[in-house]
Amino acid sequence: MAELAAWDSFYVIVGSAAGALIGLQFVVMTLIAARPLPRSAEVGATFATPTVIHFGTALLLSALSRIPWGSIIPDAALWGFIGLCGVAYAVVVTRRMRRQDVYEPEFEDWLFHAMLPLAAYAILAISAFATPFRTREALFGVGAATLLLLFIGIHNAWDSTSYQVFSSKRDTRE
Repeated sequence: MAELAAWDSFYVIVGSAAGALIGLQFVVMTLIAARPLPRSAEVGATFATPTVIHFGTALLLSALSRIPWGSIIPDAALWGFIGLCGVAYAVVVTRRMRRQDVYEPEFEDWLFHAMLPLAAYAILAISAFATPFRTREALFGVGAATLLLLFIGIHNAWDSTSYQVFSSKRDTRE
């Protein structure tokens, strides 16, 4: 598949980063699990689990791009499926953000936990449908969505970790 050959290095870098960051997220969550916040399962399902999902999706997209299908159509079908599932998941996360009352989300939270993931998965789905007609542009869309999911994951992992650290320090001073 000549279309994806030029993307080798990109997906090796993004996939490796996503895989490493998934591992790091698990290490951090294990370290802070000793001091869980009240109702942390509800907050974890809302804020932490999607981060691992976004990293996992970036890793999956990177791996799928390296399968030698012989045609780009199977890739596009999987991109479309993943994109549509991601859009549905972004809606679920948005509902969870609205329903939980442990933490009051700010604009940045809405941006990185709801709006940008929805945009990334929508770009992925649209790119999948455009692949047969505009392959080159669709590949840039898939690359942009993959990279956006990686950066969303990095931001959200840092944000949730720093929140846990500073909340734990605040709790010990009271």
